[in-house]
Amino acid sequence: MPFEPIITLKEGDKAPAFSAPTNAAGKISLKDFKGQQIILYFYPKDNTPGCNKEACGFRDQHKKIEKKNAVVLGVSIDSTKSHDKFIAKFELPFTLVSDEDRKIVTAYGVWGRKKFMGREYDGTYRVTFLIDEAGKIKKIWPKVKAETHAEEVLAELS
Repeated sequence: MPFEPIITLKEGDKAPAFSAPTNAAGKISLKDFKGQQIILYFYPKDNTPGCNKEACGFRDQHKKIEKKNAVVLGVSIDSTKSHDKFIAKFELPFTLVSDEDRKIVTAYGVWGRKKFMGREYDGTYRVTFLIDEAGKIKKIWPKVKAETHAEEVLAELS
């Protein structure tokens, strides 16, 4: 069995719609951001080394991202309570989406078999989708380097 995401979505496809709870007891839908570019980044787990680096990268580029008429939405299967702690700890200025029922990670093809330190388990792959103002997938990053990813995405914004 491969240990990489099985993303069937392609650039140019309509992004799968979703509604889900967020940090601070919020709730969002993808359609709430029509007319803006959406950086929809999937990550394995709050408060883990790679995820911390990636989130802080988006935090540090956030003002530049906003100037490009874009929003950042981080998605993991963690609870909203976990997201609240993650945001507070790193002063993250963007929304984290809680996908505890795994509907979003499944729709985007980023949930699957993983291997870490010889152990196999099911989990979320670190994948980012850039969605354009009309709700179509503009770019997909199937393999993300957490340390430099925010700059990579920023460079792609129109």
